Amino acid sequence: MVKRFAFKMFLKPGFRDEYKKRHDEIWPELEELIRSTGVYDYSIFLDEETNILFAVQKQKGEASSQDLGTNPIVQKWWAYMADIMETNPDNSPITIPLDEVFYLD
Repeated sequence: MVKRFAFKMFLKPGFRDEYKKRHDEIWPELEELIRSTGVYDYSIFLDEETNILFAVQKQKGEASSQDLGTNPIVQKWWAYMADIMETNPDNSPITIPLDEVFYLD
């Protein structure tokens, strides 16, 4: 079963280029970890007017990238990204799941 999962996060103002650079250079071990959960076709978009990041991913199975928070690789990535994103006290990005209200296949 394939699921789509969407959520939003918040980029600090002025960090668009740095955010893109860091994701263009995503660590291979992080990419492998995300893929190992069944996540694929994963995109993040930026609304530059609000600095809201909109992410959508497809998942094979029930797991998503949002289920990896106890993994040391993910925790290291969160710490790496914390200076340019709005985060929780544990450095995880503030993430708000979004309900799908329309889909055209």
